[in-house]
Amino acid sequence: MPIKVGHDSAKTRKTLKAGDQSVAYYSIPAAQEAGLGDFSRLPAALKVVLENMLRFEDGKTVTTDDIRAFAEWAEKGGKNPREISYRPARVLMQDFTGVPAVVDLAAMRDGIVALGGDAQQINPLNPVDLVIDHSVMIDEFGNPRAFQMNVDREYERNIERYQFLKWGQKAFRNFRVVPPGTGICHQVNLEYLAQVVWSDEDQNGEMVAYPDTLVGTDSHTTMVNGAAVLGWGVGGIEAEAAMLGQPISMLIPEVIGFKLTGAMTEGTTATDLVLKVVQMLREKGVVGKFVEFYGDGLDNVPLADRATIGNMAPEYGATCGFFPIDQVTLRYLEQTGRDKDRIALVEAYARENGFWRDKGYEPVYTDTLELDIGTVVPAISGPKRPQDHIDLDKAGAAFHAYVKKQREGKNVTERAQARWEAEGGQPEPRDIPGDEGHHQRGYVRTEDGHYQLHDGSIVIASITSCTNTSNPYVMIGAGLVARKARELGLDRKPWVKTSLAPGSQVVSHYLEAAGLQDDLDAIGFNLVGYGCTTCIGNSGPLEPEISKCINDSDLIAVSVLSGNRNFEGRISPDVRANYLASPPLVVAYALVGDMNVDITTEPLGQDKDGKDVYLKDIWPSAHEIAELVEKTVTREAFQEKYADVFKGDEKWRSVETTESETYDWPASSTYVQNPPYFQGMDKNPGTIDDIEGARVLAILGDMVTTDHISPAGSFKETTPAGKYLTDRQVQPREFNSYGSRRGNHEVMMRGTFANIRIRNEMLDGVEGGYTLGPDGQQTSIYDAAMAYQENGTPLVIFAGEQYGAGSSRDWAAKGTALLGVKAVIAESFERIHRSNLVGMGVIPFEFTGGDTRRSLGLKGDETVSIKGLGQVRPLQETTATITYGDGSTKDITIKCRIDTAIEVEYIEHGGVLHYVLRDLAAKPQIAAE
Repeated sequence: MPIKVGHDSAKTRKTLKAGDQSVAYYSIPAAQEAGLGDFSRLPAALKVVLENMLRFEDGKTVTTDDIRAFAEWAEKGGKNPREISYRPARVLMQDFTGVPAVVDLAAMRDGIVALGGDAQQINPLNPVDLVIDHSVMIDEFGNPRAFQMNVDREYERNIERYQFLKWGQKAFRNFRVVPPGTGICHQVNLEYLAQVVWSDEDQNGEMVAYPDTLVGTDSHTTMVNGAAVLGWGVGGIEAEAAMLGQPISMLIPEVIGFKLTGAMTEGTTATDLVLKVVQMLREKGVVGKFVEFYGDGLDNVPLADRATIGNMAPEYGATCGFFPIDQVTLRYLEQTGRDKDRIALVEAYARENGFWRDKGYEPVYTDTLELDIGTVVPAISGPKRPQDHIDLDKAGAAFHAYVKKQREGKNVTERAQARWEAEGGQPEPRDIPGDEGHHQRGYVRTEDGHYQLHDGSIVIASITSCTNTSNPYVMIGAGLVARKARELGLDRKPWVKTSLAPGSQVVSHYLEAAGLQDDLDAIGFNLVGYGCTTCIGNSGPLEPEISKCINDSDLIAVSVLSGNRNFEGRISPDVRANYLASPPLVVAYALVGDMNVDITTEPLGQDKDGKDVYLKDIWPSAHEIAELVEKTVTREAFQEKYADVFKGDEKWRSVETTESETYDWPASSTYVQNPPYFQGMDKNPGTIDDIEGARVLAILGDMVTTDHISPAGSFKETTPAGKYLTDRQVQPREFNSYGSRRGNHEVMMRGTFANIRIRNEMLDGVEGGYTLGPDGQQTSIYDAAMAYQENGTPLVIFAGEQYGAGSSRDWAAKGTALLGVKAVIAESFERIHRSNLVGMGVIPFEFTGGDTRRSLGLKGDETVSIKGLGQVRPLQETTATITYGDGSTKDITIKCRIDTAIEVEYIEHGGVLHYVLRDLAAKPQIAAE
C-alpha cells in the first residue's frame, strides 16, 4: 500500500542513489541547513523519530515546532518532553495478543455498521503481520514423536481460533498471517520481515526510502532494535489504533547511552551479558526511556547477541534498547538472505542521513553508564524476577538461602512421610548440598524404581523463547554441551522435563547440519515445536507422579529456561522457583537436576567408568562454537526456510473458514465471542465522570506484573474461568490456557487478577485471586466485582511500585475495565500498562508526597472519591478522599497519569477504540480512501 507523507517539502525531501536505485528520502542534514536546528549530535534512535516528524509534517498533527524540539532536546542535555505524534510503519502481532485485536476489529465492523457506516471503513491502514507462535503446548517431550504430537494437539485445541484468524486474513486488507509451526514472531521479524530501511511508493507514485519502524502487541518486539529497527511493544488496544491510522501520542523520550567496551571472555555467552545489562539498567532506572548502546565494544558484539540484549528491554524497563546501523548490521542482512539492493540501500541511506555508527560515535545522551564486557561472568537470574542476577558460582548457595527463608526450619512434611511409608517404606534420604534441615523432601515411585525429590529439584529444563533461540552462538553451544555429555555417557535426570522449542525452522536446519540435533535428542532435548512454549507458560503438564509429589510434599520445585520471564505462577503451576539461563546452561542443569548443586565446582554426574564429570569437561570453547556457526548458518538456509513463509503446512491450508465482511460470531464458541465494548454506543463522546463512593477491589504490592493481573497459563476447574467452561460442557483436559482464550471476554474477565501467586493485602497470607465481597466475606475477585456491579458500585485498585511490569498484555487492562474498576492508584506504573489502562477508559493515578498504600493504613474496607475529573488536564494533581471503615476521612493528593491531551479525549470517549470508531463514522469519505 502506498505510504502517506505530509507534503513534498523542497527543504527536506532529497534524492538518494544506492547502486542502480534512485529514491526520495527526508533528509535530516537538509532540515538542519534549512534552519530548523542542529541535529548532528542526536542519538541514532532519536533520529529515527525525527525523520518520522519530517516525513509526516503537515502543520497540524506534526509542526515545525515539533521538529525544532529535537534540536532543543540536544541543547538541553537530552531532555525535552514535548508531546509528539509518531507513526510507525507497520504492526507486528502474535496470536495470544493478536486474536483479541482481530476480535476488536471484527467488533468494530459491527459497531460502525450500527452507527450507519460501512464495514470496509475498518481495515488496517498500516501493514500488519500476525505470527502464530504462542499456542503450541508441550504435552509430549523427550521422544521423536513429540513435535508431531504437539502440533496435532495444537490444532485440536485451537481450530476455532485458527478459523477466525483465517477469516481475518481474507476479510481485512493489509493483514497477513504467518501460520503455526513457522517460528516465534520476533525471530521471524528479525530474520525475514524487518528490512532496516524500507522503500515504497508514496501517494504520488514516487519511491521513498524511510527507516523501518514498528510497534508490536508483544513486549519483546524490542528484539528487532538489535538490527537498528526502532520498535517496541504496545498493548493490543494501542496497536489497533495505530493499524487504523491513529498516530501514537508520546513524549520525546530521554535516551540513556550504554557504552560497551572490551570483548567477551572464554566461557561466557550473550545470555550472561544480557542478564548483567538487565541488572545494571534496573538499578539505573530507565522506565519510559530509550536506551542506546554505543562504544567500540559493539565491534565485538554479533547482531544475534545485540538482538538478545534488545529483546530484554522490557525486563530492564526501557521502551527499547537500540543499536545503530554499522558493518555488523550489514553482515547480518547478507547472512540472513536479504536482497542485495536492500543491503546497498541500507548502507547508503544510513550514511547519508546520519544513522551510521562510525568509530568514535558518541552523541548527546540524557545520561550514560558503561560496562567492560570482558568483566561479564557466567550467571543466571531468579527465582522470581529477571533482574535478580546471580553469578553462577553463587547460584547453589543463593538457592539454599532462598529455601531457608521460605522454610524457616521446616523439614519433610508428616503427610509426605506417612504416604511413602504406607506405600512400602522410603529409601535413605539423598544428601542435599548445604542442607541444615531446611529442605522439604518427597518421594516418587515409578515402574523403574523410586527416587527422591526435594526443594531444588529441577523438574523443567527448557530451551525456549525468542530471547536466546534466535542466537546461533548459544544454540550451537547447547548442542555441543549435549554432544560432549552424550560422549561421556551422561543423561538428563529422570524427573527433568526437557524440551527444545527453536525460534525458527532455520535453527533446526543448522542444528541438523552440524549433527547436533541427534546429540540433543539423546539427552531428551527433542524438538517439541516452534513457538514460545515454556516462556509463555505453555510448559505443559508434568508427569502425574512428579506433580503429585511436589504438591503433596509442598516442595519448592525449580525450572530453568532460556527465556526472558520468570515471574511467579508463569512457567508452571507446580514450580515455585524459576531461573533464566543460557541454552548451554539449561542442558547442564538438566544433567544435574538439582539447583542446590554448585555446578561450577561439583560434578554434574559420572561417566561410563564412574568418574566424576564437571561443567568444564563438557563446556565448548568459543572457537568450537564460532567454527560451527560459520559452517552451518548460511544465507541459503534462510532463503530456503522463508521462501513460503505465509503458505503453511497441509494442516494450515486445510483450515476452512467463511468469507464475509463481518464475522458470523458462533454462539457456541468458547474461544471467540463478540465483546461488549461497542454495543449500544452512540455517535457522541461523553465526559469524564467523578469517582464517588468507590470500593476497594484489591490492595496489591510492588512489581505486580501483567502476569499477575491477567495470567496466560493453565487454570483449574475450580476457578471462575474453569466453572464457566465446565458449565458449557468443556472438559478440563480441553481448557487449554488463558492466553489461548483471549478471544472470549467471558473467560478473560474471570481470569483477571486470578494468578495463583497474586497476593491481595486485604487478606492475610492468602494467595490467588481472592478479595472481600460486599458482604465482607472472602470470595473470588470476579464474583466480588460482579456483585459490586449489580449494586452500581464503582471500584478502585491500590498498588505499589512498577505496577503492570512485564508483558504488553492488553487483557490486563481490558479485564480491569470489564470488572468495573474506574481507577488504579499506584506508586508507579510501567509504561505499556499505563497506556493500556487509558486506552480502556481506566484512569491511572500515582501517589504523591510520600503517601503509599502502607502509610495510609489501607485495609480494604474504605471508600474512595475523586472529584474534578470533568476538567482534568494531563498530569494534573487532584484530591482523593478516603473514608475509612470507622468513618474517619483523609484527603490525599494524587497525580493523574493521563499523560497527553489526546489521552484526555480517549478517556472521554470511553477508550481509544471508541474514539477511533466515532472518528471513522463521522468521516466515512476519508476513512474509505
